[in-house]
Amino acid sequence: MNLIKKIFAKESKQEKAKQPDTAYDLLGGEAGVRALANEFYDIMESAPEAADLYAIHPLPLDTIRQKFFEFLSGWTGGPGLFEEKYGHPRLRARHLPFKVDCKMRDQWMFCMNKALDNCVQHPELRENMRASLDQLASHMRNQ
Repeated sequence: MNLIKKIFAKESKQEKAKQPDTAYDLLGGEAGVRALANEFYDIMESAPEAADLYAIHPLPLDTIRQKFFEFLSGWTGGPGLFEEKYGHPRLRARHLPFKVDCKMRDQWMFCMNKALDNCVQHPELRENMRASLDQLASHMRNQ
């Protein structure tokens, strides 16, 4: 390997070490992703704007909170915890037993938008996640 390639390879490794690679890293790893998942459900439990969404969730919310954290972990580029336990998320198929119309989608996004605002400090990451999750929520509609 010539000297220029060695220097470039070294600089590239140093830059990579300085910059987080994934949304998972930017969120603060496991603790940040768990905080986002919990904030989402805290909002859903308490916001009158999400009453219909809350009503279709089995109580207590401990299991669904954990599953959502596991999903978000892999979705943000961290460990694929959901896939390890349950296989491919197949989100649309998993949501087919529930009526997911525009109203439910909007209530879900209301909770997620508040959670993103409260938990994601990095503005570009927050807006990128918001756009991606908005698209995902729209895809879940089955009514």
